[in-house]
Amino acid sequence: MTVIDLRSDTVTQPTAGMRQAMANAPLGDDVYGEDPTVNKLESWLAERLGFAAALFVPTGTMSNLLGLMAHCERGDEYIVGQQAHTYKYEGGGAAVLGSIQPQPLDNQPDGSLDLDQVLSAIKADDFHFARTRLLALENTMQGKVLPLDYLAAARRLTHEKGLSLHLDGARLYNAAVKLGVDAREITRHFDSVSVCLSKGLGAPVGSVLCGSHAFIAKARRLRKMVGGGMRQAGLLAAAGLYALEHQVARLAEDHGNAALLGQSLVELGFEVEPVHTNMVYVQIGERAERLRAFCAERGIVLSAAPRLRMVTHLDVNAAQIQQVVAAFAEFGSR
Repeated sequence: MTVIDLRSDTVTQPTAGMRQAMANAPLGDDVYGEDPTVNKLESWLAERLGFAAALFVPTGTMSNLLGLMAHCERGDEYIVGQQAHTYKYEGGGAAVLGSIQPQPLDNQPDGSLDLDQVLSAIKADDFHFARTRLLALENTMQGKVLPLDYLAAARRLTHEKGLSLHLDGARLYNAAVKLGVDAREITRHFDSVSVCLSKGLGAPVGSVLCGSHAFIAKARRLRKMVGGGMRQAGLLAAAGLYALEHQVARLAEDHGNAALLGQSLVELGFEVEPVHTNMVYVQIGERAERLRAFCAERGIVLSAAPRLRMVTHLDVNAAQIQQVVAAFAEFGSR
């Protein structure tokens, strides 16, 4: 039985072309700055996203952590969404390791933060308060794409208030494909961007943090502190380069499969949130564990969550989506 895993787009296997690129990658010691493939990945992505420099790291969590710590000092504060990965899903690293205070705000239904609320949350220059230094956004946010005019407005606000602006762009390329624009049209609004290579792009490991030369130099020192220096890391960087060069446009297929899944479930009577990119959210409620077990018997791997998230990716095709729909139809008829 072929397994259909919809828990996340992090579960993909490297393609044959990606494995070949990894096997052929020239290598060196990246801690010494001597791995030519890592250096190529960093310069390639920095240039295309409009930044001066970049840093290859093992994970998106580390990339975001280094970004927050490079922008903020101990006792500083960053404004962030309640549902943002940097706040909710990264083990509290900014607070624990960076001594950076989060100021979380409710995410709006479209994934954005209300900029009036952001403005109100910025602390006065008073020693009673943490110093507000940074606004952190996420795009996509639970599959939702932040509009370009919203990003421009956030940029204006942070400029006016002397804040930096960081993007958790774990699924940056999903957002760019959905908007039909070059990714630089998104990243040009930000002081720093974290790009994950191991989600929809399909690489096995790695993220890249982009910013100014001074920012990346600070992040590189911080990477050493948290144990993120790797040696012949070009093996992994080659997979990331291959993904960026060959597997961006195909993200539209994942979006199409997610839309097909969402619409089919609506027709079956399930409560489905609007589908924007490659994520489908379905209200399952107390049936979550029963649905997970039912689908597992049919080779479909799901999380057991009342608000069930299903994520399409390069290892799931349209025919398999129909198998998932059939399983939901059978489950709903019981």
